[in-house]
Amino acid sequence: MRIGLPKEIKDGENRVGLTPGAVRALARRGHQVLVETGAGMGSFLSDDEYRAAGGEIVPAAADAWAAELVVKVKEPIPSEYHFLRPDQLLFTYLHLAADRQLTDALLASGITAIAYETVQTSEGKLPLLMPMSEVAGRMATQVGATYLERQHGGRGVLLGGVPGVAPANITILGGGTVGTNAAKVALGMGAQVTVLDINHDRLQYLDDIFQGRLQTRTSNEFSVEQAIFSADLVIGAVLIPGGRAPLLVTRAMLPQMRQGAVIVDVAVDQGGCIETTRPTTHSDPIYVIDGVVHYGVANMPGAVPRTSTFALVNQTMAYALSLANAGLDAVRGSQPLLHGLNTHAGKLTHEAVAEAFGLTYVDPREALG
Repeated sequence: MRIGLPKEIKDGENRVGLTPGAVRALARRGHQVLVETGAGMGSFLSDDEYRAAGGEIVPAAADAWAAELVVKVKEPIPSEYHFLRPDQLLFTYLHLAADRQLTDALLASGITAIAYETVQTSEGKLPLLMPMSEVAGRMATQVGATYLERQHGGRGVLLGGVPGVAPANITILGGGTVGTNAAKVALGMGAQVTVLDINHDRLQYLDDIFQGRLQTRTSNEFSVEQAIFSADLVIGAVLIPGGRAPLLVTRAMLPQMRQGAVIVDVAVDQGGCIETTRPTTHSDPIYVIDGVVHYGVANMPGAVPRTSTFALVNQTMAYALSLANAGLDAVRGSQPLLHGLNTHAGKLTHEAVAEAFGLTYVDPREALG
């Protein structure tokens, strides 16, 4: 099969969908890998490395998109929509529940689109979302610490405080992979941390692994209000697999938050769990509403692309190889890939996305025939 590796063009996105090692594995199995020149440079992976691994360096994005299977990191942006074809497999992050325009473009093109974030095992795990959730969670605390600095508009609070001065209060909405990793870094920096979640078993788990060093609260409207009103940093870490994130912090709550507090909404790529959150970019990452600094970069791991690329490809490679070897039959024979299928032949095959937009849902098995 011909496999395309285009260069990512989303603002601040320096990750790449395949490493040279992954290209070597594909090439050794007889596949042709078309690597757009410079595709790996953001992660300090050179054309020479891809060439030595068996990849074919092509001069333009159109050459990479001409392949039967296109492997990316981020969703296609409007300038790439014309590359989409009905005889093509697309394997990348999509986050369709927050993007009606892209959903419509995929359906209109007839492309078969498999989203990393909805590939799900029989145990309910999200193996292709997890590595970037780990990165984004750890980054969320680092980013929050930066924007709490006064020159960035924050309260001028040091996360760990100093002897005689209290540390920062951090509220984390959601105790999953993002929230756990954010808490790990926050506790390491000496902050006071409160995690809210609706799952009591998860709260028990966090209390155990962190040995009582953080506070846990059952998430409801009252506890969310109490936690965010006293917070210096709020991290949104809520996930509904494939669906839009629930709104936990409303516009009306903001005036009661601390002036100069910071919100980092990691859920922004699924619509955000803060009502006032909107997607921003690495080149223009923040805005202020009611004195509260909002950070809404939708591709946070793109800021640490070398770490992120290798962490991501470690997990995606087995699925990419399966798709290259067997095409649609690989999807038909794999429960995780069936969960990952979002569109096929003009049909919407992920129920949470259909619910988000009030569109017709078609079971992926039925769509594939």
